Amino acid sequence: MEPRKIKNVADAKQLIKERDPRFIKVGVFDIDGIMRGKYMSQAKFLSALDNGFGFCDVILGWDSKDQLYDNTKYTGWHTGYPDAPVRILPQSCRELPFEENGLFFLGEMDKQAEQVCPRAVLRRVLDRAASMGIEVFSGFEYEFFVFNETAQSIRDKNYQNLTPMAPGDFGYSVIRNTVEAETYQNILDVCETMDMGLEGLHEETGPGVLEAAITYSSALESADRAAMFKTFSKIALQREGKLATFMARWSNDYAGQSGHIHVSLKGIDGKSMFYDANDADGMSQTMKHFVAGQQKLMPELLAMIAPTINSYRRLIPGFWAPTESTVGVDNRTCAIRIIEGDEKSQRLEYRIAAADANPYIILAAVVASGLWGIENPGEIEAMVTGNAYDQDFPEHLQLSKTLWDSTQKFKHSAMAKDWFGEAFVYHYTASREWEEREFRKHISQWEMDRYFEII
Repeated sequence: MEPRKIKNVADAKQLIKERDPRFIKVGVFDIDGIMRGKYMSQAKFLSALDNGFGFCDVILGWDSKDQLYDNTKYTGWHTGYPDAPVRILPQSCRELPFEENGLFFLGEMDKQAEQVCPRAVLRRVLDRAASMGIEVFSGFEYEFFVFNETAQSIRDKNYQNLTPMAPGDFGYSVIRNTVEAETYQNILDVCETMDMGLEGLHEETGPGVLEAAITYSSALESADRAAMFKTFSKIALQREGKLATFMARWSNDYAGQSGHIHVSLKGIDGKSMFYDANDADGMSQTMKHFVAGQQKLMPELLAMIAPTINSYRRLIPGFWAPTESTVGVDNRTCAIRIIEGDEKSQRLEYRIAAADANPYIILAAVVASGLWGIENPGEIEAMVTGNAYDQDFPEHLQLSKTLWDSTQKFKHSAMAKDWFGEAFVYHYTASREWEEREFRKHISQWEMDRYFEII
């Protein structure tokens, strides 16, 4: 049996019997979209297929540096960091390209932990879409910089004077992708082996920056692929002595790294809910309501969309990232780009998204805000033509400039509590407030240069 043909527990057991691996790798994703996992013995894994397994819930109670939150209810020293139940997802099985006879499975948090598990939050949003007779499809595009560095060398250099994979601005260059063909093929092969195939991979503008478009699929599968791509593309590159970053913006000299998301809807009849041949822009009334909801709620849900301190370094005019909740037809200066097409291709591109966002959390925000718009029909405001950066928009379409400000809006959002659950809103808010507090403890080089002697 092929790993990607597994549909249920019985299929997974049959594959294990046929392949007889000594160990199986299992991974789950934390609040920041970082994969946490372990090897499990065959006997333990087979038991877990039926009964689940326990994973220390600290992975939902610490940050990207393994520093423990001190402001959460769900877990902490006050709970003793017990095991959280995890269910294995048989249909997620993949080949592990770097390990002989290696198999990989995703897990999802269960029971109380399910309330704050990022994948479970997205799944609940998609279940609600299904109850509305809607199936959501999406595809992620990621920009990421690649360096001729290792995990040790970047630390030895204090993240300064790093050597990119290739110098200069060579957007879409066939020279670069041919000279560096082994690296490109490495990424393409890993993605193909793990069924997170790419529709395209090319050189972007900037030294060593690539862009990958992950093949469009049903929304939950799309988020799985995006989350795994960020993990396993890093692994593939590190194994050849290179290193990738998905930071929203790593350099003062270059634009940030996007994580644009393409979205479309189908009804129970399998037909597009976004396309209307009689509309000038091909937009159905459903699509207009969906986009209007996204536009209205973008400032309120921005903490899910721009989740780090660094996210806001990217949201600067002229750096290919939006600064207001704007909409335009085939306009890349807008936060939401309407892409005219036909029954198969009419869609939107959510361009405010950056590469640093947790795929599950950001897609939950993107989809839920649109579905809210269908349930609460409104009109798209200020459809933009021309350069959105040169135009003025009302205050309610302005986006917060800091993680703290966006988190406070999210904290008090009635829509977020309804769609994502109060437990998730509280926990996620605490995690972002912690992130901002950790940042404020830090004295930057900019402050030293500016104040040390002269002030």
